[in-house]
Amino acid sequence: MHQPRSPMTVSIEDIERARERLDRSTDIRQTPVEESSTLGRVVDADVWFKFEHLQKTGSFKPRGAFNKISQVVQGDATRVVAASAGNHAQGVAFAATELGLESLIVMPENAPQAKVDATEGYGATVELTGKTFAEAMDAAKSYADDPDTEFVHAYDDPAVVAGQGTIGLELIEQVPDVSVLTVPIGGGGLIGGIATAVKSYDESIRVVGVQAESAATVPQSLNTGHPVENKTPDTIADGIATGGISDITFEIIQNHVDDVVTVTDTEIAQATLWLLERTKQMVEGAAATSLAPLLSGAIDCQGETVVPLLCGGNIDIATLQDMLTRALVDRRQFVTLYVRIDDHPGVLGEIADIIGRHDTNIRSVRHDRSEEGLPVGKADLVIRTTTPGEVAMGQAISDIKEAGYTIKRVVPTSKAVGTHDT
Repeated sequence: MHQPRSPMTVSIEDIERARERLDRSTDIRQTPVEESSTLGRVVDADVWFKFEHLQKTGSFKPRGAFNKISQVVQGDATRVVAASAGNHAQGVAFAATELGLESLIVMPENAPQAKVDATEGYGATVELTGKTFAEAMDAAKSYADDPDTEFVHAYDDPAVVAGQGTIGLELIEQVPDVSVLTVPIGGGGLIGGIATAVKSYDESIRVVGVQAESAATVPQSLNTGHPVENKTPDTIADGIATGGISDITFEIIQNHVDDVVTVTDTEIAQATLWLLERTKQMVEGAAATSLAPLLSGAIDCQGETVVPLLCGGNIDIATLQDMLTRALVDRRQFVTLYVRIDDHPGVLGEIADIIGRHDTNIRSVRHDRSEEGLPVGKADLVIRTTTPGEVAMGQAISDIKEAGYTIKRVVPTSKAVGTHDT
């Protein structure tokens, strides 16, 4: 049976003391807020973004790490250790270096090289251990048996939660009339600290947590009355794919978070691209989850003052490329044409000239002469294009037909990948 929990372990006083410690850092800063009149018109509300992705290391993580390690240096430890494949790694590395301690970050063997390099760049020693994050975590905890080493957990630590809560103190100063706050949830340390801070200021502020649908654990945890695990979290928002929350963060969420909603990866991708196009801010999927339920209408905030928290900007470039490709396909800007032609010299050049007249670029082209039933002397051109939009593509298709060619199919490029790809 699940054991009763201890009283809440993070208070507003803890967060205020954390802020005093963070004030001693030369690099951790108060991040700006910016009003979005564009989004405000979409959701009929007063909307302000909190740009925490502009924090040192590109995420909120240095706040909690610095608060924790500031207390570690008062003891006998000379080194800190953590397990992470992302933002927590960089936060711990930065904070330890600034406070004069060594740091060891254990990452799984498949950790992206860019994240390894970034973590080492902040002064840490990186050890690649295990095929999974769980194996890396076990290895990191084993180092904490050394009396000179302190383990720094990403969210299961009151000092870390209190450090993240300093964002809440900033928010109520920057947007004092805030009535709705949307915050991504992974392990719960971020929303736990922020909710504690803002509810101490005004209980009526509505704190809404957001999780990726395929990595969600909080709705089930609240329903069962204790933290539950998702052993196979799978989402483009990898920063919040923790697989669970802790007893500490569960208790705070129970007491201070008003609602928790989930969003799909498609909605996260759309929110990421909306921010890139409309605000010129590039954020990671975890950060975009705070915007996604506003765009989808999952949260009703009409007439209120809303602050979505953009918690990090360290997006994987391959993930960003996938998002951009998906968006271009959805907008019919990546299109594949199947054109039946007489197979003789000069035809490809003529069709390419027609396509080019409409600001449409040919990305690749292939002659298909092997289709069953294809008449002798005929061929199909499979042309992958990038076009400004449906109007330009429609005009190109019309001109190709007027030139006497048969358009067999027009499909989004992603659906043409495979046997039809080049």
